[in-house]
Amino acid sequence: MTSFLIQNFGCRVNQAEAFGWAEEFQGRGLRLEKELTRSDLILVNSCTLTSRADRDVRQFIKKVVRINPRARLILTGCYVERSREEFGRIPQVWLIFSNGEKGSLASEVLARLGPGEKAQILPYRSRALLKVQDGCDYRCSFCIIPSVRGASVSLERAQVVARARTLVDRGYKEIVLSGIHLCSYGLDLGPESSLPELLRDLEKIDGLGLIRLSSLDPRFLKPEWLKCFTQSQKICQHFHLSLQHTSRRILDRMGRKIGQEDFRKILADFRQRSPEAALGADIIVGFPEETDEDFRAMAGFLEESPLTYFHVFPYSPRSGTAAAGFPQVNDKTKKERSDLLRKLSKKKNLEFRKSFLGRNCRGVVIKREKDRAEVLTSNYLKVIVPPTDTPAREIVQVLISRVDAGATTGEIIA
Repeated sequence: MTSFLIQNFGCRVNQAEAFGWAEEFQGRGLRLEKELTRSDLILVNSCTLTSRADRDVRQFIKKVVRINPRARLILTGCYVERSREEFGRIPQVWLIFSNGEKGSLASEVLARLGPGEKAQILPYRSRALLKVQDGCDYRCSFCIIPSVRGASVSLERAQVVARARTLVDRGYKEIVLSGIHLCSYGLDLGPESSLPELLRDLEKIDGLGLIRLSSLDPRFLKPEWLKCFTQSQKICQHFHLSLQHTSRRILDRMGRKIGQEDFRKILADFRQRSPEAALGADIIVGFPEETDEDFRAMAGFLEESPLTYFHVFPYSPRSGTAAAGFPQVNDKTKKERSDLLRKLSKKKNLEFRKSFLGRNCRGVVIKREKDRAEVLTSNYLKVIVPPTDTPAREIVQVLISRVDAGATTGEIIA
């Protein structure tokens, strides 16, 4: 029986694509493998958001070539889209798919392999990931993704609901909706739709316990959208925003027509409507021409804000984007500023987690091991609990009993 392993790099959209391929491959007789050296096929879904992402992809492929020379490589994703010729020279590469060909990747691979024996479909993840949108119609000066993913394309609402129902029938209780620009969902459909309309359809599915949203663009977050997100019993109270920066001058240079006061209002509205929500953000540090004053102002805003964590990215010039030609901030300064914000994020996240000591939270069992299990709560607390007979993917109530810098621990109570 042919075995396969999928190695993902980058965003939730890549994760959702991998989730779908894993289901299709297993449904046609391939065996899901977790060990690199035992895999016949290794599918690499690449990322090119930063130079570090490029480096990680190259290093992984070199590792495969070194430790499993018999494996056949299947390459796709954004880095492969940019540098197809580079990867085509690697002898072990069997197939290369562009981003536009991802929809037929599984069927093309299976057609080449021929009929296989039926195999048990093992869950690729404890939570189902469902891609509902791809591409982006915006052109932020730092971002290469629109040029490798193309324009925004949405999956029809009826198709999304049908796929979600199938996932629930297979035992998934939480579905994570993903998109390159999720807030653009439905704008390209005829008739036009929207993310809130899609969510209202999904909420009606019996057996679906939780719906989690991937990154949200604050430029789209009107009060009626926030009301939809925060009043639902099924939508996870975990909202991650692509803020990127807080300086209006830097945001203008990024091509993002929004400012600090807009962020302040949106975050305050989220916190007022959902006091227990996890609020996260993407932050770019060291964008071209970012001054000490710009950085200090951003750090001050983040510290005072209701954000509970942030993902910090040192700016990485991408060839083909406008910002790559702007005057650059040196790497030493980027690292110093990134370290400061990551330290602040850890501090804020610890304070947020401590606020749930002694409280019950709803979540999904995401991992079971001999000596422990893990539950991910609706509001994004990863809780370590004692070993349990409760299967992965099930929704439980967990009591938070201890919080420290390294972990949140508790016990399943229902």
